[in-house]
Amino acid sequence: MSLVLLTSCSTKVGQKMGLSEPTDDEINSVAVKAYEDIKKKEKISKNKRLTKMVERVAFRVAKASGENFNWEVILIEKDEPNAWCMPGGKMAVYTGILPILKTEGALAAVMGHEVAHATKKHGKQRYARAVRGQMVGMGIGLAAIVGGQLLCKTQKCKMLSAIGGVAGAFAVTFFDRKFSRSDETEADQVGQIYMAKAGYDPAEAPKVWERMGAAGGKAPPEFLSTHPASGRRKENLRSWLPEANRYYQNAPQQYGTGENI
Repeated sequence: MSLVLLTSCSTKVGQKMGLSEPTDDEINSVAVKAYEDIKKKEKISKNKRLTKMVERVAFRVAKASGENFNWEVILIEKDEPNAWCMPGGKMAVYTGILPILKTEGALAAVMGHEVAHATKKHGKQRYARAVRGQMVGMGIGLAAIVGGQLLCKTQKCKMLSAIGGVAGAFAVTFFDRKFSRSDETEADQVGQIYMAKAGYDPAEAPKVWERMGAAGGKAPPEFLSTHPASGRRKENLRSWLPEANRYYQNAPQQYGTGENI
């Protein structure tokens, strides 16, 4: 099966949607399919304590966002320090990031950032193009369809090796996403508010950067490797603390930094 076939398949979906931009529901539907495939291919953690921690943090932050998504989170056994949230609220945390974060509050800062990307619909146009197959048709050079298998050329896309069709195109685009400077800054600020409203000390947010630097040798996750520079983002988070603290003081319950990881 060739790349052309994937383009054709995706284009049919785009035609079904019409010439206008796909709706949130249409994008979220494709995200669900990609998420289900990822759950089948990845090794889901059996660590009950860490799984419960990830679940309570993720759902507290998601609830604090006020967005009525069909939220779901999984803990994936992988050394890579990363976490993400797809459009529509499908989330994942990799075990590799937990020892670096050290506290439940720091995890809340990470999840707040990722949830904010989803609730603020950052990159929606890019996801929409993936669903319609336009980026695949333009030869984005990230993957090819061979015998029904999606073969990624980048290390981070290997999890998608058996995802094909429109969901595969969406997933490749999602994991290769690059948000703008303004999107990253908004996700930092809004995410800090989400964690504060969820009852976690917002002072943990700038400390995430310090812990990543202290990890030594580990590559930063995607959401920390993009611009603006890490120093600027840490200073921004510190400057936003007075506002975030107001939300924290008004939270129904305060957990502080939460449980140690």
